[in-house]
Amino acid sequence: MTNTTGESEIWEQARAACSDTAARLSAADIAPEALAEYVPESRRLKFFTRSATMRPLGEVWRLGALLLGTHGTLYALGQATRAAERGRVGYQSLSRESRRDLAAAALAGGYAAGTTVNFNAVALLLDGSVQLDDDPPPIGILDGEIRVRWRSGASLNGAQTLRSYLRERADLLIHPPLS
Repeated sequence: MTNTTGESEIWEQARAACSDTAARLSAADIAPEALAEYVPESRRLKFFTRSATMRPLGEVWRLGALLLGTHGTLYALGQATRAAERGRVGYQSLSRESRRDLAAAALAGGYAAGTTVNFNAVALLLDGSVQLDDDPPPIGILDGEIRVRWRSGASLNGAQTLRSYLRERADLLIHPPLS
């Protein structure tokens, strides 16, 4: 996505939609989740190892394929874990052990046990310069509007506009079904 003069208004509207949604969720007292950067284990000197941890970056609301920061910053969904004690190595499966390591890293980052921590999220700059490594970003421009892909790699044809997507997802948080 490259930014042209005609697109600047589109990106401005997207930033306004994000800010409006963040203000709406905040006013409704919807609790945000933690956003962090995963810092892998590292060796210091020859014999000392620093354990993996999560470095706090702020707070976000999870809105489907997107995360919305409390100040209106938009992120592509990364991964999430709940902070927990590592516990004994059980060798149940490699993936289970990896998830336990991530939960322990969140706890080591200062998050209380049970706290949901989002990490590996990619900031979407909302200026047309967003680029992700492998997949197309979860947002794109079609027919003069920012649209949200419902899954990675999906076409923008038939995708919701960012404003309607944020409104719908915020409504689900504010007025959850079956509550």
